Amino acid sequence: MRSSGKQPAPLSTTTDYQVGQDNIQPFGLDIHNLVFPISAACIVVFVALTLLFQEQSATLFNELRPWLTTQLDWFFVISVNFFVLFCLYIAFSRTGRVRIGGPDAKPEFSYPGWLAMLFSAGIGIGLMFFGVLEPVNHMLSPPLGITPESAEAARLGIAASAFHWGMSAWAVYAVVGLALAYFTFNHGLPLTLRSAFYPLLGDRVWGLPGHLIDILAVFATIFGLATSLGYGAEQVAAGLNELFGITPTDVVKVILIIGITAIAVGSVVAGLDAGVKRLSEINMIMAVLLLLFVFFSGPTLDLISGFVIGLKDYVVYSFPLSNPVGREDTSFFHGWTTFYWAWWIAWSPFVGMFIARVSKGRTIREFMVCVLIVPTLFCLLWMTVFGGTAIEQMAGGYDGVRDTVQNWTPELALYRLLDNLPMSYLMSLVSLILIVIFFVTSSDSGSLVIDTITAGGILNPPVPQRVFWCTFEGMVAIALLLGGGLGSLQAATVSTGFPFCIVLLVMCFSLYKGLKHEQV
Repeated sequence: MRSSGKQPAPLSTTTDYQVGQDNIQPFGLDIHNLVFPISAACIVVFVALTLLFQEQSATLFNELRPWLTTQLDWFFVISVNFFVLFCLYIAFSRTGRVRIGGPDAKPEFSYPGWLAMLFSAGIGIGLMFFGVLEPVNHMLSPPLGITPESAEAARLGIAASAFHWGMSAWAVYAVVGLALAYFTFNHGLPLTLRSAFYPLLGDRVWGLPGHLIDILAVFATIFGLATSLGYGAEQVAAGLNELFGITPTDVVKVILIIGITAIAVGSVVAGLDAGVKRLSEINMIMAVLLLLFVFFSGPTLDLISGFVIGLKDYVVYSFPLSNPVGREDTSFFHGWTTFYWAWWIAWSPFVGMFIARVSKGRTIREFMVCVLIVPTLFCLLWMTVFGGTAIEQMAGGYDGVRDTVQNWTPELALYRLLDNLPMSYLMSLVSLILIVIFFVTSSDSGSLVIDTITAGGILNPPVPQRVFWCTFEGMVAIALLLGGGLGSLQAATVSTGFPFCIVLLVMCFSLYKGLKHEQV
């Protein structure tokens, strides 16, 4: 254990803070006092109790989610609206010229590699699940009082889907990512959530308040990630049934999670450059190829015009969709928007810290533009191509995707779309492989983030700790799937999203206070 000296203020240029103070190192591990044992013990107990009392857990979780989304809808929506405005202000203020890591810092990754990791960590596995499902669902049951299955409903379906996956989601990630990157690389503080609160708490961030912040970040990350892994397991199981006739039972889903988690462990052991970065780049290439295939196999000219129109629709519809007052489309508002905002907030420690880890050398303005705008445009393009093709198929009399929505078998939506395109079997197999790789990149990058938090912010924690967290991410996903299915996963996400939203609001004030001291 190191000596306990006073930490330098993060608003100076001091960078000699020794990461990992109060860490203990039994058996070659690097465990941050209190954060690792409390987080690990709570996760182990949660998994055990959920597996032992599956029926009771299912009842609890299935009642918890609707209560949270109906009672706290206004809080989530107002908070996310604030995050968007805050990020835009930071991007275009004079502090936008500040470079993460200092004036002479150089980016560690090329633009393609950087953007590929942002995409794989933040949105990949979700777009595979919702890219077809959500635009069709919103066209059949549109918000804002629009007539179902009308031309306006078709446009709104794509715009509303992009609204959920676009700038609002990435503003949440950007707040965490910028705060962590700035205080870590510009002021020598450890890469962990507590560091973002130094301007407000001072040296108390190294004590109990900081421990509580990091523990809450671990819980939020675990449950947010488990939701994504649960969606991935459902879709992979459905793909195996479609392609090979394997019945998607709970046993099959558990085996899938165990197998893919094992692959993720191998990627984690390989490290950020050899494992996560390489898989992310493979992911990006395969995703773009799949996108291009659907684009050229579908109504290409309509998709081009649809994307241009979608840009305008995205801006126009974002205002009424962001309004929490007087909403009558409660099923959409609570079942989709409020849940999504809670999910993104719960996921923000994971995605935000991962973004921070790979963003050294970028200016704050460059960071904000790339993190906010580029993923938003890509999400809109993805929803236009996949959702627009599905809607066009419905207009032509093909009801494959419509049936998955009306019978609520969402994991089949992508496969039904591909059934009506050329080389359907091959492209379904490619999609299945892509989902598996997204599954792996989400799990391995998530475990690196959690391990960094529980090791006190060191950038390269010991391998055994990475293996531990990667394994237990899979265990949480299994426990929640068996203890109530996707409803349990969603409830766990919302329940951790609420307290962490308060943390993010305070983090914005702390970041603003820190940036005021920059000389630009």
